[in-house]
Amino acid sequence: MSQRIVIDPITRIEGHLRIEADIEDGKIKEAYSSGTMVRLIERILQGRDPRDAWGFVGRVCGVCTTVHSLASCRSVEDALGITIPPNAELVRNLMYCAQYMHDHTVHFYHLHALDWVDVVSALSADPKKAAEIAQSLSNWPKNSPGYFSDLKKKLTGFVQSGQLGIFSNGYWGHPAYKLPPEVNLIGVAHYLDALEWQKEIVKIHAIFGGKNPHPNYLVGGMACSIGLDDVSVINAERLSYVGQLLKEGKQFIEQVYIPDLLAIASFYPEWTKIGGGLGNYLVYGDLPTNGYGAAESFKFPAGAILDKNVGEVFDVDLRNDDEIKEYIAKSWYTYEGGDNEGLHPWKGETVLNYTGPKPPYDHLNFDEKYSFLKTPRWKGNAMEVGPLARMLVGYGHGREDFKEVVDSTLSKLGLPITALFSTLGRTAARGLETLLVIEWAMEFYEQLLENIRNGDTRMADTSMFDNKNWPDYAEGVGFTEAPRGALAHWCVIEDKKLKNYQLVVPTTWNASPRDPLGKMSAYESSLKDTPIADEEQPLEILRTVHSFDPCLACAVHLYNEDGEQVSRVQVV
Repeated sequence: MSQRIVIDPITRIEGHLRIEADIEDGKIKEAYSSGTMVRLIERILQGRDPRDAWGFVGRVCGVCTTVHSLASCRSVEDALGITIPPNAELVRNLMYCAQYMHDHTVHFYHLHALDWVDVVSALSADPKKAAEIAQSLSNWPKNSPGYFSDLKKKLTGFVQSGQLGIFSNGYWGHPAYKLPPEVNLIGVAHYLDALEWQKEIVKIHAIFGGKNPHPNYLVGGMACSIGLDDVSVINAERLSYVGQLLKEGKQFIEQVYIPDLLAIASFYPEWTKIGGGLGNYLVYGDLPTNGYGAAESFKFPAGAILDKNVGEVFDVDLRNDDEIKEYIAKSWYTYEGGDNEGLHPWKGETVLNYTGPKPPYDHLNFDEKYSFLKTPRWKGNAMEVGPLARMLVGYGHGREDFKEVVDSTLSKLGLPITALFSTLGRTAARGLETLLVIEWAMEFYEQLLENIRNGDTRMADTSMFDNKNWPDYAEGVGFTEAPRGALAHWCVIEDKKLKNYQLVVPTTWNASPRDPLGKMSAYESSLKDTPIADEEQPLEILRTVHSFDPCLACAVHLYNEDGEQVSRVQVV
């Protein structure tokens, strides 16, 4: 007989996510993923100036602080035929890379590490032994016996006072924790180090975009100027500081993040066989090196993989009506043509139809609608997006940089490439692509400096700033690879205003409910057959869900618990 367990909300994520799972014979038989808030950013944008959209969509989330604004600018630029200057492309790439370095490191330590690291176990660690282990892994200067001893005393004081602070909630002592006390102590120490470091790398956004979160963008380029001797713009001193921040980020990731990732992974080999899920992977591609239209030059190549067949990578066309479609059969929306049809985003509709229970309630009815997330499909296939998809597609394309980092890492752990199709593989892929992004960031930085030395300081194309030159009707799509996966914004411009605007975000792909044919999306599929040691403490569910780094704020927003509007904005 199966037992239903509910985790609501899933914590250590952005936004509100509910997971219900049926447990039978110690394993998950069925799982259901529900986004429990609703987003209507698309409706807010209707009737607005397309050049302003980036400022609105950037507020979808405070974690993915740049990617929605970037996708929005690209969407409008695509619709209007705008090509940005090379320097603007390089600055966008640098901000993108800084976001990856920040986001992936924060995810590993602050959102996911405590699924593997037992904080309370660290209290019994030998600081000297912890230092020896840490020093064997890297040259990080803080890895000393004194440092770990001081941290252990501080942690002991928290526990004895009954105040664990940021570590107060956890399934400490759970049988699924496997790390020795000393490795747990290292994990806790570097968790705190990462808190200090993460506030530094985002200064790159403040330098080029004025602030973080939500740095400034501009349709046509970037809203910053270059003048090497001008104190009021991007000058030589600020450019030098960007280089310093990149070097410090490279040091932290190579000497702290990646060694910790490999050390923790070595104690959990069973998790290379759990949480694989769909086996279908989708990547739009990003980091252009020869213009946004030259997809073959992207550092992250585009493509789709089906049934774990890395040897065959399919092309992806975001403009094709038959490739990307969103369904609402199990979502609290309605389509004019019927709830079982799929719509390409250019024809997308966002009309609420909430038919679910009012809280508090025990369970959702999964025979009916059960989520505020729509259900996207690529050629009818449920797809996983994110770091694992990007690493597999790059590997499948035969890219040497991808193959080198994947093969060398797997050989250190004694694992085959099939180990990547798992919860642990998903977590490892995030770290591996961070290593690639560091090197690419250094390339973009040097290219920007070279352009400036050669006298090119252009940062924007202003030819289309006057909307008198715009066509009466235009469609555009702007895509990027957000840290959590494939992200695209589709816009329709008519009479110089936004007629339609649709976002299909990474967590919509991964966390969405079943489609009209009953096919599961990535979360639900990956949770099936997961062993559960203690139904009262479902740590294993958190491990797999957190491995995707959910961002429900990007996928949902803006109504109260009774389905009533909180506010209405009048568009003039």
